[in-house]
Amino acid sequence: MAILDGLTEALFPRHYGQSDLDGENIDYFVGNTLSTALDSLSAQIHRGALFVGDELEPGFAHEEAIELTRAFATQLPSVRGLLINDLRAAFVGDPAARNFPEILIGYPGMTAIIHHRLAHLLYQIGARLVARLMSEIAHTRTGIDIHPGARIGSGFFIDHGTGVVIGETAIIGNNVRVYQAVTLGARHFPTDDEGHVIKGDARHPIVEDDVVIYAGATVLGRITIGRGSTVGGNVWLTKDVPPNSIVTQATARNSPSGA
Repeated sequence: MAILDGLTEALFPRHYGQSDLDGENIDYFVGNTLSTALDSLSAQIHRGALFVGDELEPGFAHEEAIELTRAFATQLPSVRGLLINDLRAAFVGDPAARNFPEILIGYPGMTAIIHHRLAHLLYQIGARLVARLMSEIAHTRTGIDIHPGARIGSGFFIDHGTGVVIGETAIIGNNVRVYQAVTLGARHFPTDDEGHVIKGDARHPIVEDDVVIYAGATVLGRITIGRGSTVGGNVWLTKDVPPNSIVTQATARNSPSGA
């Protein structure tokens, strides 16, 4: 948790770090905080890389962990740029949001996406155990479960957030908004000839740009929700949706007694 907190403080030093930072000392604070966090991260990447399956593989050099950490660090400015767009999307998408600090500090969806973007970067460079642990910290803190393998575009907003689940191979486009208790999950798990589940198979939804998914919707399988579509609350969806569609539940009909 200290690594995550340090990285977050370095990305947003005045909000998560020290509120009295100014031009004279902010660079020192960021540099020192980032250095400490990256040193600890390198050690954890090294430890995580020793595990292969359920066994330990000796000989993974510290130098390799340092190189992975450097690759991670070079992408942090890009991560911050994505997070700024996520922050703006939350401000525009939520009429209850009065200012950016309120969202950045107080919204669980923002906390979850900060953690995810850092975890996803680790996942991409191959530090997958550390990435998974990072995503589980976010899950514990926010009640939002995003696998670090999920690919999420710019301007992503999770409103309220509790109970959201996004699977490993989900792909989410730009300017997508989801509400609490939404699931982007798998419908079934393909197996090999021996009955073992195939790892890494593309089994989660693709959500294109400018889609809104309302509370409680369950979207399963490698289906595509087309650009500009809206998925209503509590919908169960297992088929492709064309662009600019509106998907809602079947309307209940009250019949007279005995009909």
